[in-house]
Amino acid sequence: MPSLSAKYDVTIIGGGHNGLVSACYLAKAGLSVLVLEKNPELGGATRSDQAFDGMEARLSVYSYLVSLLPERIISDLGLKLDLLPRGTASYTPRIKDGHFSELLLLNHDPNHNRDAFANLTGSDSDYLGYAALQSMQESLASLIWPSLTEPLVSKTDMKARLDNEGKKAWQALIEEPLGQVIEKKISSDLIRGLVFTDAKIGVSTHPHDPSLLQNRCFLYHVIGRGTGEWRVPKGGMGKLMSELVRVAESTGKVTFATNAIVHSVHPSGKLSSLVFELDGKNTQVDARFVLCNASAKELARLTGKTETPDTIAEGTAFKVNMLLKRLPRLRSDKCPPEQAFEGTFHLNEGYRQMQESYDSSCSGKMPETQPGEMYCHTLTDPSILSSQLQSQGFHTLTLFGLDMPYRLFEEDNQRARDTALQKYLAGINQYLDEPIEECLASDSQGKPCIEAMSSVDLEKKIHLPKGNIFHGDLTWPFVESEEEVGLWGVETEYPNLFLCGSSAKRGGAVSGIPGHNAAKKVLQVSMDGSI
Repeated sequence: MPSLSAKYDVTIIGGGHNGLVSACYLAKAGLSVLVLEKNPELGGATRSDQAFDGMEARLSVYSYLVSLLPERIISDLGLKLDLLPRGTASYTPRIKDGHFSELLLLNHDPNHNRDAFANLTGSDSDYLGYAALQSMQESLASLIWPSLTEPLVSKTDMKARLDNEGKKAWQALIEEPLGQVIEKKISSDLIRGLVFTDAKIGVSTHPHDPSLLQNRCFLYHVIGRGTGEWRVPKGGMGKLMSELVRVAESTGKVTFATNAIVHSVHPSGKLSSLVFELDGKNTQVDARFVLCNASAKELARLTGKTETPDTIAEGTAFKVNMLLKRLPRLRSDKCPPEQAFEGTFHLNEGYRQMQESYDSSCSGKMPETQPGEMYCHTLTDPSILSSQLQSQGFHTLTLFGLDMPYRLFEEDNQRARDTALQKYLAGINQYLDEPIEECLASDSQGKPCIEAMSSVDLEKKIHLPKGNIFHGDLTWPFVESEEEVGLWGVETEYPNLFLCGSSAKRGGAVSGIPGHNAAKKVLQVSMDGSI
């Protein structure tokens, strides 16, 4: 049990990556910080673990790629973190009328990509449409990306900073349902689906959703690093967590308490008190500031408020982790598995297929054809495997499923999870020359090295409300209310209590952005002397 003080400058509820980012910034500024983590280990969704008994492979159990972590945070905190580029951008196979076809796109090789589009569709038209969409994304990314670690600006102000071409991109990607521009620029169902997948990851939506949730989700997935490129963290997601812990500990200002169950928070005047259980004993500490890395729903409970389940957007993610003794052979006679699995392998993510899966999931039925995407971490970064497993040709494979809402698993999670997993394996196998099951490694007990998690599991294991990886609906990276201009998007009704996780504005995904912004808010208020 750590030695605790009676009072801290800042207490952080939740030791996920955003909470750790806040802790590092604040400790480097000289503030004393207490981090309370409910689980036995720090890291939350960024943990790496030896997922399979006796197998020396440290998988990124929950999240697996990085796009939204700003270089600014890495530099500010002195994180020793390598983000590795992937040679393959994506691989998308299709079976139509019994005929197999495929689209392999490479990072930084436009000539190859143009030929690949022409071979698939018979013309340059869809390549040009796809390139036009990418240009639109980049024009917005160059404006929006730097703003995410600054105080909020108004929608009007942000739009006014764009030139005429940028304003056309704004109209297409922010003002109108995303389906309109996709259907205008691209005719191929497969390529429309390839583009639209970024609008569906973790949320329940469709191309012409009037709420524009699809546009918000799409935007966050394509603006990272100013380019939208997703990179592989060397050492797995746990490397990010371990680096944040290293930096925090080096300050001598941060205390970590795991297995700490917070019961209540009492904001009051210049000090707030927190009551929590640690090693079976009830404990209380005071803090000038409280940051909540847990969800807004959890914060409402801790402060004595209630939030009805109907106000919580359910998660739709389905995660499958695998350890393979070898990569499976593809049906393709052109693309080797090492190239296909290195990038994002799109699985049944045709435009019409995803509309059908959305419709099924909304009616309470598990989709017959389940969309998802896979990638192999170890083709880019083998360091998460022991040298023995590397030499034997082992690889990891991760699948992230779409349109698998919480409601489908709520009544009988185990049965529904097993059913979904079998459907996904069947979906993979239709594009392989051998069953994926034959490529799975076996653990020390002889069991196949595969684990699946539904949104119900994500809620139980890492406390995501209804398994929602974003804690709720994603917000725009700007505000429409003048009263919010200049805020950091982390504020609550209490002057010394702030959100520092995915529930904050501009939260969601593995970004560290809300953690950064909450720390900046604390330092701003401290300098103002208002608390």
